[in-house]
Amino acid sequence: MAAVGLVVALLIKTCLFQVFTIPSGSMENTLRIGDRVGVNKLAPLTGWEPEPGQPVVFKDPGDWLPPQPTDGNPITRALSSALGFIGLVPPKDDNYLVKRVIATGGQTVQCSGTTLTVNGAKVDEPYLHPGDDSCAGLDFGPVTVPEGYVWVEGDHRSDSADSRYHQRGPGGGAVPVDNVVGPVSGVVWPLNHLDWFGWVGR
Repeated sequence: MAAVGLVVALLIKTCLFQVFTIPSGSMENTLRIGDRVGVNKLAPLTGWEPEPGQPVVFKDPGDWLPPQPTDGNPITRALSSALGFIGLVPPKDDNYLVKRVIATGGQTVQCSGTTLTVNGAKVDEPYLHPGDDSCAGLDFGPVTVPEGYVWVEGDHRSDSADSRYHQRGPGGGAVPVDNVVGPVSGVVWPLNHLDWFGWVGR
């Protein structure tokens, strides 16, 4: 039975669903530090592509995150590796982030004053952290997102080192769609913050 359970867990992780832990406040109040979110890994395999407004998990496109410290306890490392292997936590040797898609390939994004626009149209952002505005004191653009990339920002705009801060890096701050694991389907833990966004996010 244990072997069957392991096979099922591996199939779920590989093809359907994986859990990631939120390490920072960059997506508050939508996602909070310590929340565990379920990511729909099946979506990219069925033709889904990221759309503006969706929270997504993606692999670090290059030095967005500092080097991760290594746990010196071999038992803790082994347990963490096992949980990562079956998809209950992200593997420690990979760096993942969660942000919200603001614009996709070919779209032009700009922030001025307190107004964020995509293709010249103001973006309504009801998900922003209370007290933040869309630009949070950082004007930029216009930036045209390359095809095959997405522009991502955190909901806690004043506490998120997102596309805005990596414009001198590869992709001009945009993230390759190939790095996107999938849309966040919802918060699965803790119980007092359970939320469902839908299989392809919201």
